[in-house]
Amino acid sequence: MATINVYTESTPNPATMKFLVNKLLINGSVDYPDRERAQESPFAKELFKFNFVTGVFFASNFVTVTKSEDAEWNDIEAILKDFVKGAVESELKVQEVVSDEDTSFEGTETEIKIQQVLHDYVRPAVEQDGGAIAYKSFQEGIVTVELRGSCSGCPSSTITLKAGIEGLLKRMVPEVEEVVAEAM
Repeated sequence: MATINVYTESTPNPATMKFLVNKLLINGSVDYPDRERAQESPFAKELFKFNFVTGVFFASNFVTVTKSEDAEWNDIEAILKDFVKGAVESELKVQEVVSDEDTSFEGTETEIKIQQVLHDYVRPAVEQDGGAIAYKSFQEGIVTVELRGSCSGCPSSTITLKAGIEGLLKRMVPEVEEVVAEAM
């Protein structure tokens, strides 16, 4: 068995830290914004046993952990790093039931174009910051998306959404007038 290495990266959201491993954890991404929703994930369920963990998000080779306000990264980073290493080594499952993330897009020609741009250009950049973006709808020129992982509640996500994603979509899909995020 290969040695599992875990390293951390800060994200634009000060409440979240990205724990990267040298192994694929999941195809696609899955968000557990609270303890209740983590019941289907043995890995997330164990993370939520730490009283300072308030959110868990998995994508490809990393887990993004959201901490409570009273916890300091200096105090908990090493503990979480050791836990993630042990969990990956013991092959603790991210999900009991694995659903393949569907990359076939549906809707009108414009909606399909929007989903393609989000998938090809926005998703990789957002994942770099420990988060995820999901297409929700397109009505009357307005694209609604859902932000997950470190993007959810991040102070700079509004700027990213307006300056980055909205600008990109307006250039590539002329029908788009605005991009808004659905509150989690």
